[in-house]
Order: sequence, then structure tokens, then C-alpha cells
Amino acid sequence: MIQKEEKLQRYISVKKIDVRTFTMFAVLVVLWIFFTYFTSNGFSSLETSFLSTRNLSNLMRQMTTVGIMGISMVLVMVSGGIDLSAGAVVGFIGCIAAVLQVYGGMGTTETILICLILSVVIYMVQGSLIAYLDLAPFIVTLGAMLVFKGLILVVTKGTTIAPLQESLIYFGQAYISRPMSLVLGIVMSLLLLLNGVQKRASKKRNGTITGSPRNMLIQWVLMTASILIAVLIMNNYRGMPVPVLIMFVLVILLTLVAERTTLGRSIYAIGGNLDAARYSGINVKKNLVMVYSIHGFMIGVAGLILAARLNASTTTVANMSLEMDAIAAAVIGGTSMSGGIGKVAGAILGALMMGTIDNGMSLMNLDASWQYIVKGVILVAAVWFDIRTNKKRKN
Repeated sequence: MIQKEEKLQRYISVKKIDVRTFTMFAVLVVLWIFFTYFTSNGFSSLETSFLSTRNLSNLMRQMTTVGIMGISMVLVMVSGGIDLSAGAVVGFIGCIAAVLQVYGGMGTTETILICLILSVVIYMVQGSLIAYLDLAPFIVTLGAMLVFKGLILVVTKGTTIAPLQESLIYFGQAYISRPMSLVLGIVMSLLLLLNGVQKRASKKRNGTITGSPRNMLIQWVLMTASILIAVLIMNNYRGMPVPVLIMFVLVILLTLVAERTTLGRSIYAIGGNLDAARYSGINVKKNLVMVYSIHGFMIGVAGLILAARLNASTTTVANMSLEMDAIAAAVIGGTSMSGGIGKVAGAILGALMMGTIDNGMSLMNLDASWQYIVKGVILVAAVWFDIRTNKKRKN
């Protein structure tokens, strides 16, 4: 009888952890098979299909902008907020970088510093309006989206500004050598294991441990396999793209912030129950401003990488709906729309799914309207998962 109960508890624990993730992985695999079939003439010419190493490497490079925006959006949504201005600010930062280099002749270091500081200040102001004036995040960021879309037109005067300096283009188009890419992949896997072990040890000390070491090991093996497969795919082409490396580093840093710092714990507490967070002594206003400031830094990085990848600043960036892809990436990765729940690394899976849809349908020469339809369906399905999971948790 005791053994049966232990097996049941183990099954419930695994189910809570893995069902959503495995479902999204399954959807991703189905999409990859679907796109490969229709771009390889029925699996007969894989060398030029969606599954070719060149295309998969380019896919990973292309998804980095949404990936960086998505992992940052996780923290904003976990705190109970949302950001509709992210896409416009990404475009605006790219415009500023282009103006500084093309018209101002400014060096790459100065350009990066100015753009990052400007992006942080933009979101510090938005966070202050939300925290200290009690304005709804939806309204503040919607207003900011309109403002920065207008500023993009003012700065660019409706024209494309190019080219950027080679030293800045490096961050969007260069590749890490193959041996170094493999070493970095192994280091990332070991860091994941170390973080998992330390996190479990901390929970054990606090008496809040859930799940068995076996579950943790399975998760780590799956994550390690995913990282190493991705590295091998990229190495089969030209090595790890620099923006992909930047994205992975930022994922690790934000994961540490979310899971190992007082700020991270406060963010989850604020999103989970605002009143309880206040009564427990958490400085809600200060923490919200911090969240949006960190988000601003990440948006600045995304804007610089996108400008570097395109080697230009263009008004079309403001109309790419990048903020919608970032929100979708966070939700698909397990972040709750109601706040308090979400994993930083999960947004990478969502960003990969968004990138897969864009890339695969472009290879099939399908109209862009179908990309919006498929993304919409997947987003609604992810939100349905979120609502269903929340109901089961409450019951």
C-alpha cells in the first residue's frame, strides 16, 4: 500500500513538472517534421530543407531577438505586469544606434553604452509610472508603444539608416569557433547542473523540497541534450552565432536573478499575491521599478543585436509585432498571464517555436498572414493550458 502511494506521488510530481513542457516540445517536433516534409520534396532532399544545418543555425540566430525579449518579459509578467512597448523600443534603440554611428561617427563602445543607458531610463520611467502612480501596465506600455513608434519615424524620417560599423555588426552576424562553441555548450550544461543541485539543497534546508533527485536529473539530461544538439548543429555549419551566445549568457544571468536573489523571490511574491507581499514587508514599488529597469537593459541588448543583424535601422521594425512574439514566447514557455508563475529558460522554447513558424513558412513561400494565424492558435492553446493548470492547482 505504501509503495503504491509513493508511486502515485511520484507520478503526480512528474506530471506537474513535465506535461506542459513535453506538450510544447511535441508541438515543436511536429512543426519541424511538417516544414521538413514540405521543403524537402517529401524528405528526398534534406540538404536544402528546413532541417538543413545551415537553416537551423540561421533559425537560432534569427530567434535571438525574440528570445532575449521573451526571457525578460517573463520577469515582467511574473510581477503581474505586461509590456506592449517592447517592439517599438527595440526599433527605437536600433534607430539611435544607427544615427550615432552613421551620422555621428561614434564608436561601437560609446554607442552600446548610450543605447543601453537610454533603454534602462525609458523603462525606469515606465516602471515608476506603474509603481508610484498606480497606472495599469497595459495602459502605460500601450502609450509608450505609440510614442516610440512615432519617435522612430521622427528619427529616421521614414528612411533606412545604414551601414553600421563592423565592430557593432559583429554582435549580430559573427560566429564563435567550433571548438570554443563545444566548450561553451559543456560549460552551460555544467552550470545548469550546479544551479539545480544548489537549488535543491536550498529547498532541502528550508523544508520545501518537492520531487525526487531522479526528476531533477531527468530534466538536466534533457536540457543538456538540447544544448549539445544545438551546438553540434551550429558547429556543422559555421559555429555558434555570437547573438546566440549572448542570449544563453543572459538566460543564465536572469535565471540566477529570478531563482537565487531576494529581488527574484520578491518578484514572484508580488505577482502571486500583491497584498501578501506588502504585508510581508516587501517594498513593492521599488521592486517593480527594478524589474522594469532590468527589462529595459534586456530590450536595449535586443535592439542592438537586431540592428547589428540587419546592419541597418529601418521603420519596418516597429511593425514587426516583436512584443507580441515576446509575450507569446513567455506564455508558451510556461509563464502565467495572471502573474507569480514562470521560468526564464522556458521563454527560449517559446521563442524557438515563434522562430520556427516564421522560418518554416518563409521557406514554403506562404503568405505572412498564415504566420499570424498559426501563432495566434498556438498562443491561445498555451493560455488555455495556463488557465487549466491554475484551476487544477487551486483544486
